Amino acid sequence: MLYLYKHLLPLNLSSFLLIKYDLHSHTTHSDGHLTVEQLLNRAVEKNIDVFAITDHDTVAAITPAKAFIETENLPLKLISGVEISTKWESFEIHIVGLNIDINNNALTSLLSAQQQKRDERAIEIGKRLAKNGFDGIYEQAKALAENAQITRAHFARALIERGVAKNFPGVFKKYLGRSKTGYVPSNWCDMQTAISAIHAAGGVAVLAHPGRYQMSNKWLRKLLVQYKSDGGDAMEVAQPQQAPTERQFLGQLSQEYGLLCSQGSDFHFPTSYLELGKNLYLPKDCQGVWQVWEGQEGALS
Repeated sequence: MLYLYKHLLPLNLSSFLLIKYDLHSHTTHSDGHLTVEQLLNRAVEKNIDVFAITDHDTVAAITPAKAFIETENLPLKLISGVEISTKWESFEIHIVGLNIDINNNALTSLLSAQQQKRDERAIEIGKRLAKNGFDGIYEQAKALAENAQITRAHFARALIERGVAKNFPGVFKKYLGRSKTGYVPSNWCDMQTAISAIHAAGGVAVLAHPGRYQMSNKWLRKLLVQYKSDGGDAMEVAQPQQAPTERQFLGQLSQEYGLLCSQGSDFHFPTSYLELGKNLYLPKDCQGVWQVWEGQEGALS
């Protein structure tokens, strides 16, 4: 009966009451701390119904995730995803691709180029930190990354292990943030390139965590105008650690600029303030991005 009732409820209320979505997460294939298997088991423990893995510039986790869900018969619908780093003005903007074909040539070509840029940036970060007394830091970060792409998060973990700071914010403030010793400007693709690749792969382009770019409302609106012009489909509105006023404001912006809404924890590892599925719901009148693929044959696998 509950299954029938959900179709009588407004979309955002239906999703909150009966279907639990978390559409932004990371594994050890990028800068997450949990393996694919650990992350999926945790998603089930947290009663997630529809779940997206969105590693940075790689889809390496998707195939093993699908296999694990099938083998273990997990009660979880997986959305194939990716989070692509882009450059806009002086900002690094992340765009999540949801419900993508991970084998699409346009997408795999772009991700390969992005991964090469990540490797080059990591080598330069290692050189800059080594010149400032952190010998062997690249090798340490590489070991932490194992077979994954090296990100600044791996350097942050390495620096924390060396006792230079207690947490990620402290490391970025001292060493890895803009203008700091280990900061290397990014050379990512532009937003339109990322969005076009996501569309070529049959996916939906979602502007990730727009409230976290440390820009004024004027600049945020400027970003949304460009993002919409470049073909963007949706924006993240709801995250676990978020003031209600911010969520409401982002919801209003989504309607103003004609964008669908998404929600996701951006989960990397368990903390006291951030958890899979925690505090995820859309404001009233927001239309969930999942409406694009709901009912499509084979969309949820």
